[in-house]
Amino acid sequence: MAIHRLLKKPAFGPEDIQCLVATYEKTLRTLSLTKRDDPLTELIVQTIIRVGQTGVHDPARISELAIKQLNCHKPPLQNRDRHSGKP
Repeated sequence: MAIHRLLKKPAFGPEDIQCLVATYEKTLRTLSLTKRDDPLTELIVQTIIRVGQTGVHDPARISELAIKQLNCHKPPLQNRDRHSGKP
């Protein structure tokens, strides 16, 4: 997994690593990415680490900021009613 290789650097404590791994998993789920060897995941990891180094510690917030920085968008939900937001 790309994130574990990059987190081996000594700048991260156990709590930081746990937060960044949780953020990575959340971000991949949000973007519907299932292939961990996808080159995009490397870019996602780098962005998550960059955001995490700014002092943000909430995985949901780090994920949100990383997705925004990457200019990625959530895939549309299929079979969703356009007006009500309900299936």
